[in-house]
Amino acid sequence: MQGKIACANVLSDLYAMGVSECDNMLMLLGISENFTYTQRQVVTPMMIQGFTDLCAEAGTSVNGGQTVINPWVIIGGVASAVCNKSEFIMPDGAVAGDVLVLTKPLGTQVAVNAHQWIEQPKWWDKVKDVITTEQVEEAYMAATYSMARLNRTGARLMHSYGAHGATDVTGFGLLGHARNLASAQKAPVSFKIHTLPVLDHMNRVASIIASRGLDFKLKEGLSAETSGGLLICLPKENSAAFCEELQKLDGAPSWIIGDVVAGNRTAEILSDAKIIDVDNSQ
Repeated sequence: MQGKIACANVLSDLYAMGVSECDNMLMLLGISENFTYTQRQVVTPMMIQGFTDLCAEAGTSVNGGQTVINPWVIIGGVASAVCNKSEFIMPDGAVAGDVLVLTKPLGTQVAVNAHQWIEQPKWWDKVKDVITTEQVEEAYMAATYSMARLNRTGARLMHSYGAHGATDVTGFGLLGHARNLASAQKAPVSFKIHTLPVLDHMNRVASIIASRGLDFKLKEGLSAETSGGLLICLPKENSAAFCEELQKLDGAPSWIIGDVVAGNRTAEILSDAKIIDVDNSQ
């Protein structure tokens, strides 16, 4: 699964530009120097298999890369495509009146950490009053499958519904990437985010753990995501249909989370932003 997540994360850089076909994929692999021989023989092929399997689902294949011995296990890559102008969407065309659509829920970092805490009493004792181990397992599985899901369908639908630009949401969190996208716009606009869709129970976990020494800044939009969704600027009149078709094709929800307004190329999460608890069974 780690290999699949890495592949999905790498491909999202293309998908955020509306490019749905990857012409070349390189895989970068770091094998832990602390692995035993048996661990290396079991774990390494599984990681490679996950990466190549999702490449196949995306209609591409690994054509090279590099493998090194490393203190930690690392897997990633480089995705590239040769396109004509009609095949990509520059991320700079948002106009006032557009809306912001997010195609995956937030909270993956919180879910993965909470799953680790089940076996770490120091941390589990801080959250066990607000969540059960079963709820953590459900959130962890939902996060895992979300991270491994390609943003390819969203990239295709960006063309169908007249998207004016997009970015993928990863290490800088929702607000960090929204700020980067807003700063790139040709028109003097700003992004106002009014809704935060979060994996069920993860807002509660993030809130309690913040009061006890570890602040993910989830509600502030600064919690890192891995292989997160696309944040897309869409004409308001097309946004509901986009979400409906993405749900039909991918079997997963997306959300209208904000507005594009006249401004000075900034982004903010409104103080009264609504938290949506996303059903982890979806």
